[in-house]
Amino acid sequence: MNIDNNRAERAIKPFVIGRKNWLFSNTANGAQASATLYIIIETAKANGLVPYDYLNYILSEIPTLQPVHSITHLLPWVFAKHWVGSPDAH
Repeated sequence: MNIDNNRAERAIKPFVIGRKNWLFSNTANGAQASATLYIIIETAKANGLVPYDYLNYILSEIPTLQPVHSITHLLPWVFAKHWVGSPDAH
């Protein structure tokens, strides 16, 4: 067993920082928007993507989609398989 808990502390650091930022969500809609963005960023990280690059891509793609068009190709785990910079790319 390790004598320190650095790994555990690093794992919860985003939540601790987020907790301080969430104090500034003045409305339920603001809190919902913050939570949505947080989920997108953390899911991108979990799939080995650079959050800035992933957000830049999806925010540039969404306005070009037709209303009935599927967005499944924008999901992080799908995008990571086809992204050239991804370690999982073929």
